[in-house]
Amino acid sequence: QVQVVESGGGLVQTGDSLRLSCATSGRAGTTYAMGWFRQAPGKERDFVAAINWSGSETFYADSVKGRFTISRSNAANTVQLQMNSLQPEDTAVYFCAAAAFGPSTALMKAVGYDYWGQGTQVTVSS
Repeated sequence: QVQVVESGGGLVQTGDSLRLSCATSGRAGTTYAMGWFRQAPGKERDFVAAINWSGSETFYADSVKGRFTISRSNAANTVQLQMNSLQPEDTAVYFCAAAAFGPSTALMKAVGYDYWGQGTQVTVSS
């Protein structure tokens, strides 16, 4: 059983930064492509950022380009999302997901992922 656990959410003010982390465990020797999605109240779950298994490719939603950075540490089986210049519209529950198979082009859609975390709340006050 693969587990995906997010951490690092919280309450910040407009313009602040926050760093989310995600750790995978449960299947030794497997490296996953990883992604972040977010869901605001009453809205659908939207793609935020993704990184392929080697870290050589990254993908971002237009709304976060230039502000968010995704990175990974394969040795530690973790992925991070550095979020800068946070805005109230970034407020959402942020979910981390892991993909065992599939092309990198599938990483921008939720269906491309096999395992999901429970989510961590990010609230940006104005």
